[in-house]
Amino acid sequence: MTPNPQAILADFAARLGGQIMPDLKTPYAMSSAGLMTAVLGMLAEQFDGAAANLVEENRAIRALFNEAAELTLPGDLGARIGQLSAGVDDDLRLSALQAANRGLRAALIDLHAWAEVEPAAKALNDAIWRELSMSTERRRVSSAPF
Repeated sequence: MTPNPQAILADFAARLGGQIMPDLKTPYAMSSAGLMTAVLGMLAEQFDGAAANLVEENRAIRALFNEAAELTLPGDLGARIGQLSAGVDDDLRLSALQAANRGLRAALIDLHAWAEVEPAAKALNDAIWRELSMSTERRRVSSAPF
């Protein structure tokens, strides 16, 4: 048997919400079970595309770093951006992709802070905002009202 995490999470959400929750006696237990049901459903939805979304986002951030390399960046920011832009996602485990994403996003925050106040970086700043918007869309959960 090959377990399918997406199907298992969806099944657990359905069982918890449909079979277990109605038998709970206290409002706290029912509320907790409802929250668990919602979170399991969101995890099931996000699981299948998680690696693809991280790879896409990491590539997009590295492309922004390549664009930034054409500008004169302050201090060690240019060296950090240059080093990170050369990276590749050859380890497709979620933990490795998430670690790379955290590093890229930390540098992107520093780059964005600089680009927002640097007149010569207006196009880069606009590109960063577009990517941040697209990143939000990639992470959006269809079942949530946010």
